[in-house]
Amino acid sequence: MRDTGWFKSTFSGTANDNCVEVRLSDGAARVRDSKNPASALAVDVSALVAVVKAGRLDR
Repeated sequence: MRDTGWFKSTFSGTANDNCVEVRLSDGAARVRDSKNPASALAVDVSALVAVVKAGRLDR
């Protein structure tokens, strides 16, 4: 997978200051608050898919 660079989530809206940014690369998804770009959450995509398929994702 190619690196997408950071992009704003479509759920953030155009007039909203509370923006979520996403970056996809090499099997990982990273999510951060646009107001705090130094801190990002990284998720291993294949591990997340495996957990969801196994029904082990709690709400």
